[in-house]
Amino acid sequence: MPGSEPVRLGRKRALPPCPNPLFLKWLTELRDEAREKGLKIQYVYQKAISSLNKYPLPLQNAKEAKILQNFGDGICKILDEKLQRHLRENGPDAPIHSLNKGAPPPGRPDNNSLAPSRKNAAADQGTDKGGGGGGGGGGGERRKKKREYVPQKRSGGYAVLLTLYRQSQIPGSKGYMFKMELQTEAQLLSEKSFSVPDLGSKYTAWSSVSTLIQKNLVIKTHNPARYSLTEQGLALAERLESAEQGTKGNTEEGGVEVRSEGEEVEEEEEGGPGVVDLTGSDEDVEEEEKQEDRAQRTKRPGSDVDGTESDSQTTSRKTNGGCLLPGTYEIILCVDFIETTGGSQHRKQELVKELQRNGVNFDVRKLNVGDFLWVAREKVAPVPGQLRAPVARELVLDYIIERKRMDDLCGSIIDGRFREQKFRLKRCGLRRPVYLVEECGTAASHLSLPETTLQQAIVNTQVVDGFFVKRVQDVRESAAYLTVMTRYLTKLYQNRALLCRSRELEGDEGSGEEERGNPSCSLISFAEFNHGAVKNKCQTVREVFARQLMQISGLSGDKAAAILEQYSTPHSLLSAYEQCRSEAEKEKLLSSIRYGKLKRNLGPALSRTVYQLYCTPGALT
Repeated sequence: MPGSEPVRLGRKRALPPCPNPLFLKWLTELRDEAREKGLKIQYVYQKAISSLNKYPLPLQNAKEAKILQNFGDGICKILDEKLQRHLRENGPDAPIHSLNKGAPPPGRPDNNSLAPSRKNAAADQGTDKGGGGGGGGGGGERRKKKREYVPQKRSGGYAVLLTLYRQSQIPGSKGYMFKMELQTEAQLLSEKSFSVPDLGSKYTAWSSVSTLIQKNLVIKTHNPARYSLTEQGLALAERLESAEQGTKGNTEEGGVEVRSEGEEVEEEEEGGPGVVDLTGSDEDVEEEEKQEDRAQRTKRPGSDVDGTESDSQTTSRKTNGGCLLPGTYEIILCVDFIETTGGSQHRKQELVKELQRNGVNFDVRKLNVGDFLWVAREKVAPVPGQLRAPVARELVLDYIIERKRMDDLCGSIIDGRFREQKFRLKRCGLRRPVYLVEECGTAASHLSLPETTLQQAIVNTQVVDGFFVKRVQDVRESAAYLTVMTRYLTKLYQNRALLCRSRELEGDEGSGEEERGNPSCSLISFAEFNHGAVKNKCQTVREVFARQLMQISGLSGDKAAAILEQYSTPHSLLSAYEQCRSEAEKEKLLSSIRYGKLKRNLGPALSRTVYQLYCTPGALT
């Protein structure tokens, strides 16, 4: 009978031995060593051991193990160093897929072979709950309760949470931050760069934002992206802020406890104070090793034990938020690098030499729109004990200059760049665009366009498009104008507190001051300005529609903007045409739209042209 056959329990065949016993042995040693020291990195090593046990092929070096789960750059580097030492000690032909005679076989350790103290604690917990000490039942009851995710102190996630929280506490706050301003402010609270990855790594501090979104601590909406805290993120950020304000150990009111590196963190019973582990790792092995080094360092002069700056400069920056107070910044002329390289090298070097001769404080950098502009750069001093000085904040003044020689103006009119440049300057976020035109004497008489056409284009730029046009004769006069403007703006802003505004929230702020002759003190950060001025970035349907309309002869930026106010997309315009009852009504649909400061009508001729462009089937004649 089938019932009389003996019952066979467990696996039917033995699991084959691991083909990489040396790597398995070294990882086991690293895990045991970390366990003895009470370091949480032991669990990272345990995960790597589990992945290696499942891999059926021999590995020639640790780099090949990167395809395995839980094998990061840090683990592979450690294993490669051990492999090189093994080959030096035993010869280059020493076997790497078998152990030396007499060495205990590593076998296949149980995936749950964690620290004995943790296993005993879990077993005791299961016994208390009635699960019984043995057998396979009640495994879920013996498991430790999942610990709350808390980013490591001074990490990217920690800095982002605190920055969003502090911004939300400012009276009149908009409740969210854009990427550029969030990176700039959060950099002050992070030891890791938000823009430059560490050596040997591709991740920056900004990479941790995806973890915050995944953990439902931060929410990302709109385009351009807006970042804000969820209710769960707000609660965690409040606790982190409480700890940041100087609570070391248990606090009576906040219920926050900061544990030192290597301590085990257990959740309290319900109703007891919460525990926040500010050193819990959310990075890979390399970050864990950096934590160990930081934990062993002694207190640095001018900083707390955890490396937080405590000098007056940092305190002042936190107090003032995004504001630059008088005397804390200097005015710098920014020159696009194209103005100093390529083309006529002699002429462009002459501009730089003239600026240096005039004593102008300038900086050459890549500008995505315009050739010259000015920034208010924060004055920062190096912090004792730190390698790099704090990142200086930069706010862009509302003046931007596009420089044109007559030959360049002629070429840009022919290929269409002239209209596009004016369009991009108008929407760059700065309120005072300037065209600097170099007449170049009699050179204009040898160009492919008549001089009268070029002069008319210059007049239209000032009268129709609303740009301020400054005419000069040569490079030396251009440098003189830039010098005078730099000194004028330095005097104009010397006693003013400057606030950082978001380009996305532009309105009529400061317009009253400007009408009274005072400059606007609500400015865009340079990072946000330059990022928003990228020429080939992704565009919205509205932006593409505006560019289409401006390709029509006689349809300027003001006229396109007036059409967009009523019909923001081609679909909305076509829908309006479909609702018209006759052909004549369709042709006159846009004629009564008013544009510009004088509120003139668009006119029937231009309205008919737009209708023919979008509603004529086949080729246009």
